[in-house]
Amino acid sequence: MGAESMGAGRRHHASNRPARAARRDPTGTTTVLLELGFDGDGLSGVRSAVAAQVAAIPAGRLVDTMMLVAHELASNAVRHGGGSGRLRLWVGGGVLHCRVSDAGPGLAEPASVGRVLPSPSLPGGRGLWIARQMSELRIVSSPSGTTITAMLSL
Repeated sequence: MGAESMGAGRRHHASNRPARAARRDPTGTTTVLLELGFDGDGLSGVRSAVAAQVAAIPAGRLVDTMMLVAHELASNAVRHGGGSGRLRLWVGGGVLHCRVSDAGPGLAEPASVGRVLPSPSLPGGRGLWIARQMSELRIVSSPSGTTITAMLSL
């Protein structure tokens, strides 16, 4: 399983790129709330779009949590994953899912990243730690990109 194809040199802005929202898959067991591409200029749009979609479902109490997790994952994709990414938000099986994919160089040790809080003297490295504290994460990474799925029980 690898990262979703991002297309070389393409830049996505969450604020001006149409997002697909609220549709059921053919089996009726999953509701896709949001799909969008983003880059550094679109991170505020990612937060807004995620907040709006989560607020509209019965799990609205999870708005702040999922908005923060989505922002941390998207920020990491921009900073470490090639400058852009793709976000997908869906509900299925009693779980709210947020998947962020990028086409960056991948993570050396995906199973261990974000498990230990970095030293306060380090300028970064807290994004995946924060996401792990607030959600269950699944990370798939290779030299062609990383896909991280955060899950929150409804």
